Amino acid sequence: QSDPGSRELSANELARRVVVNELKFQDEDHAQWAYRQEKEEAGKKKIKRIIETKDGALSRLLSINDHLLTAKQLQKENQRIHALVSNPAEQRKLQRARNTETEPGRRLFKMLPDAFVFNYAGREGDLIKLSFRPNQNFQPPSLEARVFHDMEGEVWVDVKQERLAAMNGRLMEDVKFGGGLLGHLNKGGHFEVRQAEVAAGHWEMAAMAVDMKGKAVLFK
Repeated sequence: QSDPGSRELSANELARRVVVNELKFQDEDHAQWAYRQEKEEAGKKKIKRIIETKDGALSRLLSINDHLLTAKQLQKENQRIHALVSNPAEQRKLQRARNTETEPGRRLFKMLPDAFVFNYAGREGDLIKLSFRPNQNFQPPSLEARVFHDMEGEVWVDVKQERLAAMNGRLMEDVKFGGGLLGHLNKGGHFEVRQAEVAAGHWEMAAMAVDMKGKAVLFK
């Protein structure tokens, strides 16, 4: 449970510190970024240019499946952006909707130290690897949290800053909700998230891959 480079912290204590740090910096870091986003979903790849503003993020679609926009698509995109820029209230409304969509994920992340049992599993330079498995004493407070009972994986922690560098997990069993009536997720589903320090003390998500199969509208 203890690692020589962890100042005698238990693996679960280190995981808890990381979760607290991530949530703290999410709340306190108001830096605005411009970046390129590549997203592939249901076989369709879209590349966007994202610019964050005080009223919310603005996005411009650049290509679909590696094809630049047609003149008609470009005109439609310009009209959409112009309408948003001309209406900050609508921009803020969209940002609130995005925040609402991410809130369930934030709640789940906060539960990690209680939902799992962590163990030290290795070290590479400043990165400490933690493995995790379900905590059988954890009582899921929601349908979303039920997934924790059948998931195992690994977490990589930047030990100097106690920040999350990467995390992956996989479902070891089928997960059914309401006996399957409310939906299910299939065994073998997995996810992977990587973060990077894009500037001194500023960490942002660099990559995310999700491959979950089933029927559960709870999980977007």
